[in-house]
Amino acid sequence: MTDKEAYLQKLQAKLDEWEADIQVLKAKASGANADAQIQLNKQIRELESEQSEMKQKCEQLKAASDDAWKDIRDGMESAWDRVSASFKSAADRFK
Repeated sequence: MTDKEAYLQKLQAKLDEWEADIQVLKAKASGANADAQIQLNKQIRELESEQSEMKQKCEQLKAASDDAWKDIRDGMESAWDRVSASFKSAADRFK
């Protein structure tokens, strides 16, 4: 397995984890009071948007040549950190 393939597997695992986190938030929203539902649904929409953006970046990474993928990876690291922080914040906020 190449470094690129291993990295893509790592990213896919994280995307899958985020999908599970979103499903948990959706379940919490369905059982929450009206005010909490509004906040949760807003947070869920933002997380889904960020998740979609990361999926697109993964597709770009898959399509990149073996030489170019390392440059793309470096830019993705900061984006992944930002999205990870958003997911952690949402999870902590709605425990």
